[in-house]
Amino acid sequence: MDNPVGPVLRMGDDVELVVAAIEDDNPDREIEVIDRGAYVRVQASGHLRVTAVSLKRHLGEAFEIRSLEGMLSSFSGRINTSSDAIEWSLGRRAATTTAAR
Repeated sequence: MDNPVGPVLRMGDDVELVVAAIEDDNPDREIEVIDRGAYVRVQASGHLRVTAVSLKRHLGEAFEIRSLEGMLSSFSGRINTSSDAIEWSLGRRAATTTAAR
């Protein structure tokens, strides 16, 4: 996979539900899920996002998007958080370099 970005999630009861929410929010992207036992790496090429709506649909209405930050052990790419979504993407420099190829 070229230019992988996305979260590295600590293993826990809700990891599969978070992965399902990420898959819902990225229907046109090839998403790779790598289970390393203690953590799960979720990645796609160039851009990945998850919304509060999808997280609530899978984890329940009480789930707050900020709770996902506590599940992150790491991530690849740049992260942009808001109250509605979390997005991982390439930095401006990497995107320019990729476009120039």
